[in-house]
Amino acid sequence: MANVSHPRGDIGAHPDAPEMRARYDRVLGGRDVALVDGPVFLLGLYCAVSPWILHYTTSQPALATHNLIVGIAIGVLGLGFTAAPARMYGLSGAMCALGIWMIISPWIVGRGPDAGVIWNNVVIGALTLALGTVCLATAARGASRR
Repeated sequence: MANVSHPRGDIGAHPDAPEMRARYDRVLGGRDVALVDGPVFLLGLYCAVSPWILHYTTSQPALATHNLIVGIAIGVLGLGFTAAPARMYGLSGAMCALGIWMIISPWIVGRGPDAGVIWNNVVIGALTLALGTVCLATAARGASRR
């Protein structure tokens, strides 16, 4: 039987190899934290619906509206990090600020929040702050490479 398989060759000598490498580096260059984009979006989604999951819409209506708006903002940041990472990672500091705000918001926006509401917002805020810090460090590292 004849061997019809083609031996794998090195494409390094191909005339388009440098251009293909440059395009590949350009496309993937800003994607150091691609695994963070999804959790940021999911965290925003959870933040937006958490008042209905934990059933504090009637006891804390102002905080329910607040979490909906901040959750949408976090989710939009996550989508922006995915769609236009080179432009959006500059807003990682805003995400850190949203995380700090989420931690202190139960006492500022809410009226006598119970422990479940406080823990919910503190955990969401801490995760937002941590993910924002990762994005901020990546943005700084990417800016120093340019």
